[in-house]
Amino acid sequence: MTPVQPTAKAQPLDVKRIREDFPILREQVHGKPLVYLDSTASAQKPRQVIDTLAFVYEHAYANVHRGIHYLSETATQMYEDARRKVARFINARSPREIVYVRNTTEGINLVAYAWGLPNLKPGDEVLITEMEHHSNIVPWQLVCQMTGATLRWVPITPEGFLDMEALDRLLTERTRIFAFTAMSNVLGTINPVKELVARAHAVEALVLVDGAQSVPHLPVDVQDLDCDFLAFSGHKMCGPSGIGVLYGKRELLEAMPPFLGGGEMIRQVKLTGSTWNDLPHKFEAGTPAIAEAIALGAAVDYLSNLGMDNVAAHERALVRYAYERMQDVEGLRILGPGPEHRGGVIAFTLGDVHPHDIAAILDAEGIAIRAGHHCAQPVHDRYGIPASARASFYVYNTEEEVDVLVTALHKVVETFAF
Repeated sequence: MTPVQPTAKAQPLDVKRIREDFPILREQVHGKPLVYLDSTASAQKPRQVIDTLAFVYEHAYANVHRGIHYLSETATQMYEDARRKVARFINARSPREIVYVRNTTEGINLVAYAWGLPNLKPGDEVLITEMEHHSNIVPWQLVCQMTGATLRWVPITPEGFLDMEALDRLLTERTRIFAFTAMSNVLGTINPVKELVARAHAVEALVLVDGAQSVPHLPVDVQDLDCDFLAFSGHKMCGPSGIGVLYGKRELLEAMPPFLGGGEMIRQVKLTGSTWNDLPHKFEAGTPAIAEAIALGAAVDYLSNLGMDNVAAHERALVRYAYERMQDVEGLRILGPGPEHRGGVIAFTLGDVHPHDIAAILDAEGIAIRAGHHCAQPVHDRYGIPASARASFYVYNTEEEVDVLVTALHKVVETFAF
């Protein structure tokens, strides 16, 4: 597996200044400074995003698209401006290819139901991987049960990579869609998305990329990748919860039926039948998350100003430092590949200590990590464990916080005396 290469364009982030943008980082937890290492689950929000939400509700809130009064027109303009920002951020050809959804989960379900149900049949195969989040497993299980299609998966190697030899056997002319994560939320493995897309297209399969962990942390260009669909969440990229994005190639979205029915997604409704609105509104039934979408635009502005090459370089350096420091903790086992192949996440076990106990002791030290199966039970099954502890890093984290983490992990070892 080729290591993730740093880019010559990357410049060091001014993390001290960045931390000033995040009010929550000034909080105390159990009388100690908050060390937030759970951004893989949900990232914290900068003042610029918080202020945008407040501004919309205080000065520019109304329902979008259907009103002709000033507030509605203002809200609509801001809402659609945010869509254009998202399109530029991932280099979509058109804002019409950007569908607002609640989160990555809803985006994947939209494709599974609106594309999968009309197109899959017995004899067809859907291919996923063993490292997927449940959100990219369960929808395909359900749709395969409904259509008679077969679900297959690419296994993980002991080192935490996709088994590319198995992929060659599994990706066949029967494969209709290959749905995979760009970066594992447990192993941290950064998959070779462009290569995987090309392999799938070679057998005329479509590709859905789960970008929940890649879009917030890495430069993403959907035209360069040539993926057919990409789903990601606002709350993982400094934006609000309740707003996410499904990117889809226009010709595919045009051919798909609506996912939900109701207001906004229609052109004309008669009791005898209805016709559908233009893209992307065909897939956006009902009153949307208006302020949240506008604030997602503010989050895109924030990350764009930092530079995604710089964000990726910062996380590479931080995870390398953490990976090396954590080797000194007795009994600690890191899941997945070395730091040169992973994003800013480290899931681990520590002797026989339950991950919930690890998280509880760290919480007493003001450190927020994740404990459990991280909505990725098949990954943990692969490694013969029920759960893991997970520390994850973002633009506001520092080496000093890694040191605090490692000191606390030594305290876990001392507490359980192994």
